[in-house]
Amino acid sequence: MDDEVGLEVEVAGDGPALVLVHGFGGAKEDFADHVEALGDHFRVVTFDLRGHGASDGPDDTHAYSLDRFAADTVAVADAAGFDRFRLLGHSMGGMAARRIVLGSPERVEALVLMDTSAGAPPGIDPDVADLGAGIALEQGKQALKPLLDEVAALETPAYRRLVHDRPAYKDFEAYKWESISIEMWAAMAHELTHQPDELAAMAGVRCPTLVTVGELDEQFLQPSRDLAATIPGARYVEIPDAGHSPQFENPTVWFDAVDGFLRELDAVEAAKHA
Repeated sequence: MDDEVGLEVEVAGDGPALVLVHGFGGAKEDFADHVEALGDHFRVVTFDLRGHGASDGPDDTHAYSLDRFAADTVAVADAAGFDRFRLLGHSMGGMAARRIVLGSPERVEALVLMDTSAGAPPGIDPDVADLGAGIALEQGKQALKPLLDEVAALETPAYRRLVHDRPAYKDFEAYKWESISIEMWAAMAHELTHQPDELAAMAGVRCPTLVTVGELDEQFLQPSRDLAATIPGARYVEIPDAGHSPQFENPTVWFDAVDGFLRELDAVEAAKHA
């Protein structure tokens, strides 16, 4: 990156370029179950955002922002040799993807917005988020984690079923938590809850777009519906029996929606040149 922050990147498959961006506190492995199948038709790039997973985590809160994540995503695409690419962003990753499609629309061939919003997620008090950020910086992860567990903001029946059916998932969550930079967490807890609403600007998006959300993800249901209603021609898919991470909680339906949308674009292009 231009500030010498190293990012952990994986590239798989062959075909049109597809960049997948994980969410707040996530990791590139959030998509690992689907990379091989997506790679049958696409050149798939996954990476750990700065302050996450195996990527570098600067100890300066000013090193983190949605604009910085967006710039890093474009830099990863550049490094992979992609002039244009299909872009999927999950949750916070969708917010970074929003910044890319609004700021550099010529780079985005198609867009998938997954369990995300056009502005601050509803239902989260910015003052409470700032309080959490202060605890994170002053007292560290050990003090912050019990508070987050008590809130359990994104826990749904689908999540509880996932943990029951796939016990190793809790180990994966522990890995992600241990890997994040506390400075990243504090910076983004503030920015995510204070960011401006860009819904009106999304009416200018011209690339094919899929908006998808777990039907149990109450926090992001209406924001997702609003995005789909605002973006011209956007397709909207609610994933049944899934919450905030439908790629884990109802993986077959999620994959069919995303892969089907992306492959349909190729069929349309092929028909144009037939």
